[in-house]
Amino acid sequence: MATLVLDNGAYTAKIGYSQEEVSVIPNCQFRSKTSRLKTFTANQLDEIKDPSGLFYILPFQKGYLVNWDVQRKVWDHLFGKEMFKVEFADTSVVITEPYFNFTSIQESMNEILFEEYQFQSALRINAGSLSAHHYFHSKPSELCCLVVDTGFSFTHIAPYCRSRKMKESIHRINVGGKLLTNHLKEIISYRQLHVMDETHVINQVKEDVCYVSQHFYKDLEIAQMKGEENTVMRDYVLPDFSTIKKGFCKPREEMVYSGKYKTGEQILRLANERFAVPEILFQPSDIGIQEMGVPEAIINSIQSLPEGQLLDAASLLPEHCPDRRKCLVTRLQRAPGGRAAIACPGPPPSVSPATCKSDLLFMARRETAGPPPRLRGDGGDKRGVRRERTLHL
Repeated sequence: MATLVLDNGAYTAKIGYSQEEVSVIPNCQFRSKTSRLKTFTANQLDEIKDPSGLFYILPFQKGYLVNWDVQRKVWDHLFGKEMFKVEFADTSVVITEPYFNFTSIQESMNEILFEEYQFQSALRINAGSLSAHHYFHSKPSELCCLVVDTGFSFTHIAPYCRSRKMKESIHRINVGGKLLTNHLKEIISYRQLHVMDETHVINQVKEDVCYVSQHFYKDLEIAQMKGEENTVMRDYVLPDFSTIKKGFCKPREEMVYSGKYKTGEQILRLANERFAVPEILFQPSDIGIQEMGVPEAIINSIQSLPEGQLLDAASLLPEHCPDRRKCLVTRLQRAPGGRAAIACPGPPPSVSPATCKSDLLFMARRETAGPPPRLRGDGGDKRGVRRERTLHL
């Protein structure tokens, strides 16, 4: 029996048979300004001659699946002859769902998978649980891990101890890829040219050139320099959908630092936007969202673990963290009280119950030179399921 795995995200769907290659396609329908009467589904986006000014029809709203008509059409395309040609009677499906999904949505999904598509069996599971399963499977000696799952609408912080999801300690931040793309559109529209209708293009710009800064203030200083001293600055060539089908970042050696390009290409010059936009994940209050950032959510998640799980969670001690996660300490030094904490998977050390909690959360006063710390500040009817089978992994 074949097993089909479908990571049914709010923006893209990742689908493939177990142990085989994965296809990543848009989980939505489109209408273009050049052919308003025709609706394109999923990877039919490639058939649109001019994908500028696309109108998206999404099955998800605020992180939850609410438009079943659109989702059915996307699934029909995925499971049908255009793509995977699924033999439903001989296929089991593993499909992802958001954390704390509504019961009415779960029941509707069960009914569609079993009654309409006739899958042999189905497993609904969180994407973070699959990541944790892979981590524990590849490192059997580990007791705990913490999954940071940034999606289209939300970012979830989910701790797992002894392969079990700690539901009470899961934290959600209402910041995701959609918000970052929209913010980048606003910045570029204010500083350079109007791109508020170009979600598809700007999302590609974000994925191509944005990065999380290891040293935010240092990169900010570099971004203010002139000419070749500014190593952060990049020129992005926008697509014209005739000769340039997809935008790309110009190599440093081809950049023109003064004057205009003679090639006639439409250029976006990006400097501090490259790292200031992803910084919203760490400081949502930068754009007026009064919520904790990822580092603070990690601390709160670990602190809220039941006392009985603290010994197991000792594998999250800071001395096992790679460089990138150590930067969470610096970021959290902006928080009230000048305290910082960091957590990441690592080998479980031997600790005593008396010292576990104090060792688990590494606290540090801000002692580094530099700018002072600042705190700146997205149902359905219940329907019965005639038969339900569970796929055991």
